[in-house]
Amino acid sequence: MIKTYFKTAFRNLLRHRKHATINILGLGVAMAACIIVFLVIQYETSYDRHLQGYDSIYQVVTKDKDSDGEHFTGGVPFPVIKFLRQDYPQYQFAELMQNFGVQVTVIGAENKKFREESGIFYGDTELLQLFELKFLTGSATVLKDVNSTVISKSLAEKYFGNWKDAVGKTLSIDNSVFPLQVAAVFEDEPANSDFPFQMVSSYEHFKSHNDNNWPLEDWGSNTSNHQVYVKLPKGTNTSAVDQQLAIFEKKYNSDNKESTREHFVHALKNIHFDERFDTNGDHTTSKASLYTLAFIGLLIILMACINFVNLSTAMAVTRSKEVGIRKVMGSSKLQLSMQVLMETTAVVLIAAILAIILAWIALPFVKNIMVVQHKLSLINSGSVLFILSITLITIILSGIYPAFILGSFKPVDAIKNKINTSNVGSVSLRRVLVVLQFAFSQILIIATIIAVSQMNFIRKSDLGFNKDATLVVYLNTDSVSRSRHDAFKDALKARSDVKEISFAFDPPSSDNSWDGNFAFDKMEDRDFNVQLKQADYKYADTYGLQLLAGRFYYQSDTTREYVLNETMLKKCGVNNPQEAIGKMFRLGGRRPMPVVGVVKDFKQASLRDQIQPIAIFSNKRFYQSAGIKLSSTNLAKSKDEIKIIWDKFFPEYVYNASFLDENINRFYETEQRLSSMYKVYALLAIFISCLGLYGLVSFMVVRKTKEVGIRKVLGASVQSILYLFSKEFTILIVIAFVLAAPAAWYLMSNWLKDYAYKINIGVGVFLISIVCSLLVAWITVGYKALNAAKANPVKSLRTE
Repeated sequence: MIKTYFKTAFRNLLRHRKHATINILGLGVAMAACIIVFLVIQYETSYDRHLQGYDSIYQVVTKDKDSDGEHFTGGVPFPVIKFLRQDYPQYQFAELMQNFGVQVTVIGAENKKFREESGIFYGDTELLQLFELKFLTGSATVLKDVNSTVISKSLAEKYFGNWKDAVGKTLSIDNSVFPLQVAAVFEDEPANSDFPFQMVSSYEHFKSHNDNNWPLEDWGSNTSNHQVYVKLPKGTNTSAVDQQLAIFEKKYNSDNKESTREHFVHALKNIHFDERFDTNGDHTTSKASLYTLAFIGLLIILMACINFVNLSTAMAVTRSKEVGIRKVMGSSKLQLSMQVLMETTAVVLIAAILAIILAWIALPFVKNIMVVQHKLSLINSGSVLFILSITLITIILSGIYPAFILGSFKPVDAIKNKINTSNVGSVSLRRVLVVLQFAFSQILIIATIIAVSQMNFIRKSDLGFNKDATLVVYLNTDSVSRSRHDAFKDALKARSDVKEISFAFDPPSSDNSWDGNFAFDKMEDRDFNVQLKQADYKYADTYGLQLLAGRFYYQSDTTREYVLNETMLKKCGVNNPQEAIGKMFRLGGRRPMPVVGVVKDFKQASLRDQIQPIAIFSNKRFYQSAGIKLSSTNLAKSKDEIKIIWDKFFPEYVYNASFLDENINRFYETEQRLSSMYKVYALLAIFISCLGLYGLVSFMVVRKTKEVGIRKVLGASVQSILYLFSKEFTILIVIAFVLAAPAAWYLMSNWLKDYAYKINIGVGVFLISIVCSLLVAWITVGYKALNAAKANPVKSLRTE
């Protein structure tokens, strides 16, 4: 029986190959999109699950409160670990310190120096045990040696050719006079890890050679580079632990008993999805974005199923005699329904094979539209189960209703050919399905327009400084390098393509964040912190900062004067910038110094964040970047030639430079990919909608062939014939728009809430959406309708 069902199914598919092709193509594309969505979600939710203690590991994090609200960071002050171990000896704590962007030099190997952007981790034996590093040689205990380091297999092969040759070799970090000896090699961490350990060195080494760069005994300072993790026994009441940690700071921070800082434990399983905290990996992903992605995949597959249902119920008319004869010959309603389900199964199985092929072709390009930048595996246990599930679900969604419709035909009406499109199933239902389909596509079109508009707004937004043609060269801050900075600057000034140069901690806009407590005018600490920008006296000239009052400070290697921004004054209650000139400003516990200038607000981070109060001052010790304003004739050539100068003054260091506008664009990589993703899925939605419309109109043309012939004989014009076919779809698309517009507005308004600076969602966005939908529909409908309108009516009426 099953064999007969499939044989008949394939005969029917071949007989109606045009509509079968439309169904297979629509379902195949939709299923491929769903497979890719599943692979991305599967990858994102797999982060850190390779750890056996995944559910038991927590990070001790920090919450600060001030007049601006709550601020979160994954870092804790350096003294915290000592007292945690003292107060909670029953728990296993681990400490790590990460230095980003270090240079590694292989001692004894000429010209072997490498820039490692992920930097170096400093940790202890507990850290390696907590995160279960798998050693190929050596063990976690080697970090008890203050001058030891362990490196990954890939790093060992990069430095020494063969990882087996690594143990015993010596490495220098940032040309330190205190080298590290490779004591062990471990397996590379998987790509889906928020802890991409490549090199882990003894924490005692970091403490011993700190050179006062980090305040190891200071409770007031905090950095996200310094983190503490704890493994709690299963069943531990984390709320009780949080309550104890909430008073931890006040208990031990004797300098500030009124501190508003609190600590709490944050589960490792939530770290990858909590955007309040940065991870040590390449990105965080909010669960909301994964839900959005899953929602889009669901919309796409529902649209394809709607196409199938609409076409199948419409095509049922052509099979009415077949159904009538089968019923007269003794076929039951169940057997007829099974026949239709077998046909649906054949279509969906072919579509599933097509989907796998399309997904395999598309996977290399996924990184261009998704946050995931690693290679995804198409075939794994999870994806196989998903493909089988989506195939089964698609069969059920697409086949149940058409099977019910065909099985319910009355044999007498079917044989007498009294069944037509008006009494096959429910006309109202088909209209509802078309409305839903176009509502889905219009939601994606509106989302795409808003996302693209926001990205255009970001690109064209006034940042408050000039980012164009500015090369940022990253400096080294050791004493030997600092002694050559002035000579390096003089050599750059001698170039005709160099307009200005400024040495600073960072450019005006960067992903660095350094703040501190302060006093202004009255020497009492304010209830909010100020962002710090250490820079030389050419900072404003190089980056085009605009002075509103006073002047920029004079040349100095140490702090003598301050320049503040507008927001700083407003938060301090000063409305006129001129009033701030001459007032005293104290940073932390330093001596008060005068304010000599006020600059116009500039964006110190991405447009997601509000402009913060900023203080700019000179302090040569912290200059780690050189901003070089270039003439824009040949920027690439200038960058290469500056490297030659760099190699002359700093031959022991790797040249590390990038253009400021490129750095700023990296702030929005996630948004750029999201915008691209919306574009792709909106195009898929339009494509699937067009397939459905084309199939329905093709069927309508066949059913109305004689009607069109009669109308033409009676004098109907081509335009009236086109109107005949398009009027109903036009009305349905307008209804779909009425449903889609508020839904899309709600979704995208919530998305825009993440931005402090954003576009307004105007009427134009919705007008573009409805116009695009109508144009696509008219073109699709018009193509088939025009052929029908131009056909010779004699041919269609000849049999009458």
